[in-house]
Amino acid sequence: MVRIKDIAEKAGVSIGTVDRVLHDRGEVAEKTRKKVLKIADDLQYTPNLAARTLASKKNYTISAIVPRGTVDNIFWNSHIEGIKQAINSLQPFLVSVRFYLFELNNEQEFTNCTRQLLNDGTDAVILAPVLKNEAQDFCLKLDERNIPYAFIDTYIKDTNCLAFIGEDAYQSGRIAASLIDFGLPEDKDILVVNISKNLDNTQHLNSRNQGFLSYFMDAGKNTGLKISVEIPSYSIEDIDAKLDPIFRNNPGIGAVMVSSAKTYSIARYFERRNRRDIILVGYEVFDKNVLYMKKGYIDFLIRQRPYEQGEKAVEKLFNYLAHKNVPEKKEYQPVDIVNRETLPLILN
Repeated sequence: MVRIKDIAEKAGVSIGTVDRVLHDRGEVAEKTRKKVLKIADDLQYTPNLAARTLASKKNYTISAIVPRGTVDNIFWNSHIEGIKQAINSLQPFLVSVRFYLFELNNEQEFTNCTRQLLNDGTDAVILAPVLKNEAQDFCLKLDERNIPYAFIDTYIKDTNCLAFIGEDAYQSGRIAASLIDFGLPEDKDILVVNISKNLDNTQHLNSRNQGFLSYFMDAGKNTGLKISVEIPSYSIEDIDAKLDPIFRNNPGIGAVMVSSAKTYSIARYFERRNRRDIILVGYEVFDKNVLYMKKGYIDFLIRQRPYEQGEKAVEKLFNYLAHKNVPEKKEYQPVDIVNRETLPLILN
């Protein structure tokens, strides 16, 4: 690494003179200034941004608004752990994080979190914009305050987000479709299950569904019906009430795609109905989904990398705040396709 001292020695001037030239501070003779700049360019000098950040003693606060992990869906806990790890790895830089957690699909609690965050103040925001309408309104308020923000898990277009880190939800829907299409007879019907209180407002589920259906429009062999159902919760009562009449009226269903991480709730339904004849594809690898994959009720799980999403979001925002490095707008992460044979490799 080229130091200011190296430039000073080669130019025959003091370190203070080089510092004034490079940082445009104070009067320096024009001839000396040009000489110093040329030597700096010849030596390919770059400023030590890390040292500069430490010297500034600037304390950055990054705020994260993500769904609260639960016993039935610990998926979001991985994002939080990734964020915490990234903050720890930035030491000795003065960076802290505040978490604002809301119940998944609870619009009011999400809005309360955004209001509290704006009252508290922050330098940057990590946002899981799973509630499209409310997230768009929040982004406008961040724009008004010139607060940079990065999306994780879900991308919403027509916003000024600094970066997005996550899966290509549309493409992952096509992956789910291809897995089903490979093993399903062409004339069998397919059921798409969306466990959501308001599907229209859940961006990533809609994108997965669009990708799923697009596959059969331009690449798939299956010609059976594509049936869709929206279930307001993963409770046994709600699932039974919705699925019993669908399977009774559509005996040709041979596969089910669950668009969210609550795949286990449909596997649990098949277990109670003693149905092992239906291909089941869903999302995310965590305890309950793993249990039903081991039991043989879930055939494939498509796994994101939530821990890495949290880590990279912190890194991108910090580099922007401290070093003015503007990241690429979208960083799509690869997904993992998991079945019973690859599950031990994923878990170890």
